[in-house]
Amino acid sequence: MMAEEVLADIGPDRTLLLVDDDESFVKRLARAMERRGFIPETAESVAIGKAIAQSRPPAYAVVDLRLEDGNGLDVVEALRERRPDCRIVVLTGYGAIATAVAAVKIGATDYLSKPADANDVTNALLQKGEAMPAPPENPMSADRVRWEHIQRVYEMCERNVSETARRLSMHRRTLQRILAKRSPK
Repeated sequence: MMAEEVLADIGPDRTLLLVDDDESFVKRLARAMERRGFIPETAESVAIGKAIAQSRPPAYAVVDLRLEDGNGLDVVEALRERRPDCRIVVLTGYGAIATAVAAVKIGATDYLSKPADANDVTNALLQKGEAMPAPPENPMSADRVRWEHIQRVYEMCERNVSETARRLSMHRRTLQRILAKRSPK
């Protein structure tokens, strides 16, 4: 997208909240989004993100799912309460179907796995209508399907490792090792 096209798509309220505890990433993203016409404000914790959502709710937001002081979905909920029309994209390095579903149910517009660049974020924020993404060219591997199932059960158990291990008939330490790894391809 050209800068003029992006500016036209953004609308009159160009405020953007970026919530991520990776300081260098959030600063780079803020600069890139500013070049695209947004007016970014950054927060590096759930507490700061919720405070900004309460005091000056933005038109757009990009929120990391896992932050040092909690879950980014708390910021999404706060934004939805104060500004129901806010377009919110949830970013995470731990992409799983279960967390994507949870983010969308709470009110996120889209969900992107890291590494996502400024173009991916801009496209997700400005996406119009209910356009469905293109189906993947390669289906998930058996390892990925297993990992997704474990993540879904883990989320259903409210991130309780012991309860998840019990429901999956799996040793707790084995589950902890699986959860600590990145998702398989």
